[in-house]
Amino acid sequence: MTRISSAPRIDFSDLRRELELPGEYPPAAVAEAEAGPHAEPRADRTDLAFVTIDPPTSMDLDQAMLLTRQGDGFRVYYAIADVAAFVAPGGALDAETWLRGQTVYLPDGKVPLHPKVMSEGKASLLPDQDTPAVLWTIDLAPDGATTHVEVERALVRSRAKLNYEMDPATLPESIALLPVIGPLLVARGLARGAINLPIPEQEISPDGDGWRLELRRQTPLEEYNAQISLLTGAAAGAMMLAGKVGLLRTMPPPDPQSVARLKTCAKALGIAWPADAKVGEVIATVSPSEPRGAAFLDAAAELMRGAGYTPFDGEVPAQPLHAGMATAYAHVTAPLRRLADRYATEVCLALHAGRPVPDWARQALPKLPDVMSRTDRRANAAERGAVDLVESVLLADRVGERFEAAVLDLDDRHGVKGGVVAVDEPAVIARCEGTMPLGERIQVTLAEADPKKRRVLFRA
Repeated sequence: MTRISSAPRIDFSDLRRELELPGEYPPAAVAEAEAGPHAEPRADRTDLAFVTIDPPTSMDLDQAMLLTRQGDGFRVYYAIADVAAFVAPGGALDAETWLRGQTVYLPDGKVPLHPKVMSEGKASLLPDQDTPAVLWTIDLAPDGATTHVEVERALVRSRAKLNYEMDPATLPESIALLPVIGPLLVARGLARGAINLPIPEQEISPDGDGWRLELRRQTPLEEYNAQISLLTGAAAGAMMLAGKVGLLRTMPPPDPQSVARLKTCAKALGIAWPADAKVGEVIATVSPSEPRGAAFLDAAAELMRGAGYTPFDGEVPAQPLHAGMATAYAHVTAPLRRLADRYATEVCLALHAGRPVPDWARQALPKLPDVMSRTDRRANAAERGAVDLVESVLLADRVGERFEAAVLDLDDRHGVKGGVVAVDEPAVIARCEGTMPLGERIQVTLAEADPKKRRVLFRA
């Protein structure tokens, strides 16, 4: 499901200043990025026909993939950009990445974690260049179960930069098995209790002299590609738990009361919930394109709370799981865009090789959760602020008009009944005041659209 609306040219500089986003990289940090990579032993895997799958405009390519048959099962080759080959511990570039924490995306340009000469050049897995990588080799049984994992430093060469709009029936040989392996991994996740919320995302992109606001749902190919990343993160999590040192991405399981409330919501919306079905299995049957399905998924999002990073060294955490994955999981597949991945990857390389984790990585583990939490909030605020601004500009001259909308949520703020609605056209999701039926399609009136406040309000 894709809905697109266009907005005029917008200045996002106020939002950048408000969030105190960093500007240009210090010259010393740029010089270090230009000087890399550092010379170190690595296996030559340039014979493997890797490809990348990313949005068409992306240049900071963290992952490259090759899928093959292995007996009656499968082998996943997953090459991840080796950022540690470019960033010297304690150097100017290292210090700057700790201030930034992660790449922040805005419609008029991102604020990268690393200088572009590195993240969109030497360290990116761009086609037709030899690039340092951390190569995960994961063998799968015919049902998608992991049977063997290896991780090593390697030199790789991507053959092509692909995107998510490809026809799954005509994929290149390197990833022709993705529509086979992807569903197997999805099914295994659901069976163990994983929760995947297929909620469409609001995205902003340039559109001539203005901006395009798009409500877009993941394509099947995009979902299967994500499953390879999740598979690798689960392999990393298992490796860390076995070695009793690492940095897990954790989320507590939903409490029984929250699940009971969601079951009540499902009943009210007419969503079938078989007696033996897990939360994720029920969610997988729901279409976000239907108002009742969208309302149910909005309610289900309340279960996905409390995500964070859990460092440990010598003793495994009491709660090591990520509820969305229903297993232990670590962030290791996006080091160009996320600081924590560089350190988690170094732990895995050391554990697999049977050598001590480097002091620079080990000592960083307990410090990373605070940095990632702070920069997560900043990145989320930038994303939400940009969408709010585009929505308010898009609707600024339409106050008083009536719109078709679906009711996603109900609440009572300061004694005023209301909730959240998703407008059919333009693709806006905003607060609405008034008494409304959850999961139904209604007409709403635009009461306010203020670009200065980045605020949109409807009334039922």
